[in-house]
Amino acid sequence: MSQSPNFLRRNPELYRTIPGCEYCSISSRVAAKIEVQDYLFALCLGYTEDEVNVNPNSVTSMQLGATVFFALALVHTFLVKRFQNLACRHEEGSMGENLFHLLGEVEVVFGLWAGIYLVLLTLVQGSPGTIEMVQSLSFTEPMFVFVILVICSTKPILDLAFLLIQRSSSVLPLPSPLAFYVTTLTLGPWLGSLITEPAAMTVVAVLLNRHYFRKKISDPLKYATLGLLFVNISIGGTLTHFAAPPVLMVASKWNWNLIWMLTHFGWKGMLACILSTALVAFRFRDELKNIESHGESETEKVPHWLIATHLIFLVFIVLTSHSPVIFVGIFLFFLGLTSVTREYQQELKLREGLRVAFFLGGIVVLGAGQGWWLVPLLSGLQKLPLYLGAIGLTAFTDNAALTYLGSLVPTLSEDSRYALVAGAVVGGGLTVIANAPNPAGYGILNPAFGKDGISPLGLFRSALIPTLISAACFWFF
Repeated sequence: MSQSPNFLRRNPELYRTIPGCEYCSISSRVAAKIEVQDYLFALCLGYTEDEVNVNPNSVTSMQLGATVFFALALVHTFLVKRFQNLACRHEEGSMGENLFHLLGEVEVVFGLWAGIYLVLLTLVQGSPGTIEMVQSLSFTEPMFVFVILVICSTKPILDLAFLLIQRSSSVLPLPSPLAFYVTTLTLGPWLGSLITEPAAMTVVAVLLNRHYFRKKISDPLKYATLGLLFVNISIGGTLTHFAAPPVLMVASKWNWNLIWMLTHFGWKGMLACILSTALVAFRFRDELKNIESHGESETEKVPHWLIATHLIFLVFIVLTSHSPVIFVGIFLFFLGLTSVTREYQQELKLREGLRVAFFLGGIVVLGAGQGWWLVPLLSGLQKLPLYLGAIGLTAFTDNAALTYLGSLVPTLSEDSRYALVAGAVVGGGLTVIANAPNPAGYGILNPAFGKDGISPLGLFRSALIPTLISAACFWFF
């Protein structure tokens, strides 16, 4: 925050982190070096606004820079197809082809612009401040999504999910491929409330890719399924208070427990999943009925003890999801297990997981500087405008970051809190960046869309109807 004299420089006793303070995501020493909202730190220590003598609404150069690069990254996501076309015009193996292929990978976009931002930040303020700033950020979610994606894409977990969905689909009075489709896109997202949304996204996306996308279904069905998947995953994890990232960010602070989530969010999310899936299935019923049967499950080929062992690893990683040192350690043991049981495994999706983690890491770096405009905007809206605004804003920023910033507004009423979180989960399927698990689904299904990949506008249009259905369920019920 540009001011003279600088409050923290005039008060060196504030050069420390304030324990338990919701505003202190970085140390006060870093705040003095890179001008990050000195105002908030001082107020946390009991100083008045007059004593601080700064304008709390001022925008720091770091925040403004983060917003500019965030906007550039957002624009870049809509241009990936053009970069892919440019790559095809260059000679294979040339620098131009490789460069444009790199720029045409959507998982690279936010990490790339975050890297450029950090390089420029280092040139402006020096490396010590930049390093401390990066160290102050939490990369737990990208690491967790990477680990979950790798584990849930293993053969034992996928075969178990296939068997569960297949048995459940046999109850429906529908043709086998249609029943399996409906069950996968309803039961699968609901499982996200237990095994977390990133895990559910990985399992459902792999099953859809294996049984539908690889069988050359029409592009309209591909996009309708993709939009439905992203929306259902976002709202399907709201049955509990620990599975959906935007809920997890606020549940503890606002005292939202399991019963509260089930009665205020969970049943509405289930209803919206059923209605949206039924609509898409009915629209494409003729095509879905004619798809070759998915056949019998291969779960019998994997020993039951190995499936149980994979589940134990998955449970422990979910339970330790807030402690990266612990769940990464557990993951290393898991890699050892897959190595000695390779005859029952398929190739681990390490590269896909790393690309998704890189994408989310970029969002963490650039998203950390968006509070200067998001917090005032959220605090000035009534319930309905806040609900609609949260749905719209989620399309342009990660919904977990949105709800976290909303939790910093002390004046939000209970109704406004519900509107914020409901809007965040409802809008979680509109774009790739809207919900943390989306890049995982994107990475798995993108090859099925040909050399041009998934169109951001195509995704937005296909997710619009399920989003409107979900919005109605969460608002009117």
